[in-house]
Amino acid sequence: MSDYQQPSTPQELLSCGPIDPVENPYDIFKAMREGAPVSDFGGTYFITNFEFAQQVLLDDEVFSSKSNSPDYPGIGMVFGQTVVGMNGQEHLKHRNLITPALRPRALGEDFRQRARSTADNLIDKFAEAGRANLVPDFTFLYPLSVFVQILGLPEEDVGDFHRWGIDLTHVAADPERGLQGSACLADYLAPVVKEKRSAPTTDLICRLIEAEVMGEQMTDEEIISFLRLLITAGADTTYHLLGNALHVLLNNRQLLERVSSDRSSLEPLLWETLRWESPVQIVSRQTDRETEIGGVVIPDDSPVTVIIGSANRDEQAFPNAAVFDLDRDQGKSLAFGYGRHYCAGADFGLTEATIGLNALLDRLQDLRFDPDADGESKIRGVAFRGPSHLNVQFSA
Repeated sequence: MSDYQQPSTPQELLSCGPIDPVENPYDIFKAMREGAPVSDFGGTYFITNFEFAQQVLLDDEVFSSKSNSPDYPGIGMVFGQTVVGMNGQEHLKHRNLITPALRPRALGEDFRQRARSTADNLIDKFAEAGRANLVPDFTFLYPLSVFVQILGLPEEDVGDFHRWGIDLTHVAADPERGLQGSACLADYLAPVVKEKRSAPTTDLICRLIEAEVMGEQMTDEEIISFLRLLITAGADTTYHLLGNALHVLLNNRQLLERVSSDRSSLEPLLWETLRWESPVQIVSRQTDRETEIGGVVIPDDSPVTVIIGSANRDEQAFPNAAVFDLDRDQGKSLAFGYGRHYCAGADFGLTEATIGLNALLDRLQDLRFDPDADGESKIRGVAFRGPSHLNVQFSA
């Protein structure tokens, strides 16, 4: 019996949970783009082509991010009030408070050294064995381990953060589990933020505490909510990005050799991975008034779901969109969003992923899939996509 699901209709696909193991949603997305790029399923409007996705993400006066706030069911229930659920001046203020603290340049060379050291320490644990499953052994652990260090938190608490983060991602299917994970993170972080206010250091939490725009600073509750978002959504995106990039390389020997010998290819590799297999496939919005897009009238206060993964495979925007092309003209992908809500941590995530891949390519020679391992490696998921396993062999 297969461990993967393969829906046959849009209704079946869109009724799946965010992490259900769907192997290929793209044929259905293509049919939706060609037949009805704005589709109404149960009162939620799904946007599947690039043009309309870009239009929705750019127009935050009509298509509000309030759907991501605590007032609506979804991620706001577990993250609290964060920048992803804000609009207008409130969004601008919070974005200006958090963005400088997340820039790799602001974090300094120490951030790069810590990230590389974290990657090397993880590789040390399996290097001598000559084989590993890079998902649980590296891609799952590395991003959050880096976050914990730059936040100034004990490294031994990484396991707790992983468990709570996974709980948060289940909020749609199991709200009680998601809310419990959210409460655990808040209970952990509240005394930490209070202590760092009274005894500041140079870590990221202290940078957020000290950040000021037009005489205003973030409250403890706002900082805790942002940290919940950062620890889960931020780390989860890099985790899937690394897994998807490695999946591509392991399935294309020529490409692996090219990237290994020319590390300047890592940047286009990551950008094309983000387009070809967007780690986060959907973005939600809520209309602030009745509007029309693609000839479809959408009522006021209606949920709108932009399917980023479909837009990034739109042949009208990306010729031969189903093909992974390292030499493709980069810059149009919607993987990090578009407009005012473009991901504030994009540069951080790309830098972190680049450091992690460099470490793997430096340390693991003749990297290849393990022919003796059970089960073919496949990328799967609905709202979040990545490989469940990457069983490899190598010489260290």
